[in-house]
Formats: sequence, structure tokens, C-alpha cells
Amino acid sequence: MTHRVIIDLDPDSLPAEAAELFANGHRLALVAAREIDVVYLFTATGPDRRTELRVRLPSGEPAVPSLAGLSFPAGRFEREMRDLYGIEPLNHPLPRRLVRHHHWPRGWYPMRADAGPPPSFSDPEGPYPFVTVEGPGVYEIPVGPVHAGLIEPGHFRFSVVGESILKLKARLWFVHRGIEKLFEGRTPADGLELAERVSGDTSAGHALAYCLAVEEATGTTVAPEVQRGRAALLELERLYNHVTDLGALCNDVAHSILHAHTGRVREQLLRVNDQVTGHRLLRGGITPGGVRLRALPDPDVLAAIGADVAEIADLALGHTVVADRFTGTGILPPRAARDLGTLGYVARASGLDLDARRDHPFVDLGPFPVATRTDGDVLARFQVRAQEIGTSIELITRLLGGIAPGTAGASLSQDTASGVGIVEGWRGAIVHRVQLAADGTLARVKIVDPSFVNWPALPIALNGAIVPDFPLVNKSFNLSYAGNDL
Repeated sequence: MTHRVIIDLDPDSLPAEAAELFANGHRLALVAAREIDVVYLFTATGPDRRTELRVRLPSGEPAVPSLAGLSFPAGRFEREMRDLYGIEPLNHPLPRRLVRHHHWPRGWYPMRADAGPPPSFSDPEGPYPFVTVEGPGVYEIPVGPVHAGLIEPGHFRFSVVGESILKLKARLWFVHRGIEKLFEGRTPADGLELAERVSGDTSAGHALAYCLAVEEATGTTVAPEVQRGRAALLELERLYNHVTDLGALCNDVAHSILHAHTGRVREQLLRVNDQVTGHRLLRGGITPGGVRLRALPDPDVLAAIGADVAEIADLALGHTVVADRFTGTGILPPRAARDLGTLGYVARASGLDLDARRDHPFVDLGPFPVATRTDGDVLARFQVRAQEIGTSIELITRLLGGIAPGTAGASLSQDTASGVGIVEGWRGAIVHRVQLAADGTLARVKIVDPSFVNWPALPIALNGAIVPDFPLVNKSFNLSYAGNDL
């Protein structure tokens, strides 16, 4: 049972209320800004608790006290809010731009209702102020934003001595799609296709988080069998992504034969997805109020895939070269993972017992193991994901007992409020918050992909690593550019 509390307060009261929530074990999961107010969503577990602090902005002075001293993620949410809405986080320790690159014009905030068409882009603030690391033998290696291959743009600036990385700066937001703006004015049903395309490899996860938020906002009750079908699709998405990345990690240490085998398994899973939903990436399976299943996955096929992947993982970790390259590489210490607010398998590999399937459930899955490790290295992240594959297959098999093929669901009710959806996507917790207008259309949709939270952890894990290990460590995190660059 979700316990939701909404507290309206003035800006001066925000720091004390937030400090109390942090002290009581809450995390800041989302900050949704508008011209008139800012909403801070705090979540906690045992039981599922969600507290919204709604701060009304003073007229003519869009500013709020900064919470960056209390929470690292809060500081990033605030910088994003400042860049897109012009709302100033007062006394922020790092007030420079985050989302808007330096060639973006000053004084233009694209998410505001009165933003209008973009003015001319130039270079009003000069080049990005990368921190220069100096000393004997220190040099820089710039990588990107254009990469060899089909990955999206991101710039990495390495400060190196010999082959050892002294500092890494990741510069993102080269493709600001304005996807949150595109939701505005649409009906909730018309917003689904946008949600599915927040990050293409997480179509089911973002669609489900969006639908849960819409259903809460409209007061729509969804039947348990519908939620079970949705949960099965979420696990199918976790399966094909985890399998793909296990193979990619093997390929990064030159074990190409195992990479080829995971490619074979991935194709089997994509074909299962197509049979179940009519789309290899599961699009169209989850709808506001419902679920569409053309067929159910065959438990025997999934069991055979699970055994296949388990053998591949054992072969990988039984190979001394693979084990040596994985062990002790790209360590994210537990304290750093906690301070940065990391999510998903990145957090679990560093000892944080977090899983929204258990902590913020939308359906009763029964007991299931949450895989954790404490070493925080590439090996730990590989092991966590290998174990999660077996758990996902077990959960899908369990869920199949309560669902049937076909289209099922409920029509959306007519309430026009706000709602929140929290889903454990394959990368970690996805959060959507929906605010409806008086006519039932979407007034504001705020999205937090786990990559937004986890990107700052990658440079920490690479401190002291060597340059040739960057592709391996980066793949072990496998963060989304699209999910970050909304």
C-alpha cells in the first residue's frame, strides 16, 4: 500500500522540511519545476512512502533555497531546473550550467511557456571551463562527442599521467530533444508513444512508469492481472538488455566467442518479445489502464535460455583473463555509491540493497532475491546482472499463472490531479510525475531515468584506472545518453 503525502510550503520552509525527510531515510527521487511552483518528490521504503513538497514560487522572483548541501542529486536537479526554467537555486555551491551548453543564449529558458522560438545560438560564455590537471607528465585525452559507431554523443576529457587516469570529466547534453516539452497539451493516451521513446532500450520501463503516473493522476484502478502482465513485460526487457551487456563486457576483454553466443541468445529473446507484443522492443504492450499480449512466453523456452546464459557466465568467469580484467577494475566504493544516490545494478554491486520492484511495488511479486555485491567493480556488476537474469526468468514464470493473452484494461477516469509512477527498469528506478490540466491534458511530465543519477558515478569509478579500461568500465555501467539528455 503506497502512502502519499503532499505538503504545501513557502520557499523559506523548504530546507528544514527536506532535512527532516533526509534524516528519516528518504531520498530525493525527482524535482519537477514549473513557472509557478517546484515539486520535490521524496521516497522511502518499508512501507512504500512518497512525500511531495510543493513550493509556490514568489511572483517575479523565481528562486528557491538550494538543497545541494543536503543531497548531491538535489544539486543536479537544481542546476537542470535553473537551465530550463530560470529558477535560481540560492547559494548553490556549483551554479554553472548543466544542461545548456555555453553556446546556448543567455536568458532563454526553453521549458517556460513564454520561451518562444529559440534565438540565435552563439558563444556568449566561451568554451566549457574544464578543470586543468597540471604536473610532471600530465596530458589530456579528449574523446567524443562524435564516436566511432552508433552510440549517441558524449564528450569525455581524460587527465592522464602515463596510462593512469587522474581525472575524468563527462560532458553530456549534446542532444537536448525537449521531450518533456513535447508532452504538454497532449492527452494522456497520446503521451504514451513519447514515453516509449525516452530511451529506446527501456521502452517498457518508461511506458509503465508513465502509465502508473497517469493512472494515479486520474484515479484509475488497474486490475491485478493487468499489472502482472505488465510486470512480465518489464522482466522481458531486463532479460534482453542484461544478456546483451554480459556479452559486450566479454567482448571488451577480447573474449569474442562468448559475445557471439550472447548475441545468439539476445536474438532469441527479441523474437520472444515480438511474439508477445508484436514488437521486438516491446512497444505497444503497455497502455494507459491496460496491457496487450498477443501471446505468452513459453516457460520452457525461457528456462532453456536461462541455462544457456548461466553456462555463458560460468565460462566467462572461469577464464583467467576475463576474471583478472574484471576483478578490481572500476571500483565504485559503497560510500560513494550512497552519497551520489546511485540506483540499479550499479548501486547493488556496491552493496546498496535497492530494488523498486520490492521497495515501490505496483504488483505483488512474492519473495524474490535481490542480488547484491560489495566490491563495486566490473566483476561485481557482471555478477549482479548474471544473477538477475535467473531471477527475471523465475518471476516471469511465476507471473504467467495469473495472466492470459489478449487486451485487458480499464478506461481512464476523469480526475485531473497529479500522479507518480516508479518502476525498477533494467538500469534502475525510473520515476515519472504527471500533472494534468483542468481539461485533462498533460500540463507537465517530469521524467527521471536512472542514468541521470548514475552518470556522476562513472568518473569516480575510473579514478586510478588506466585508459585502456575505460571502455570496459563504461560498458559495465552502460548508462543512457538519451535517458539523460531529455
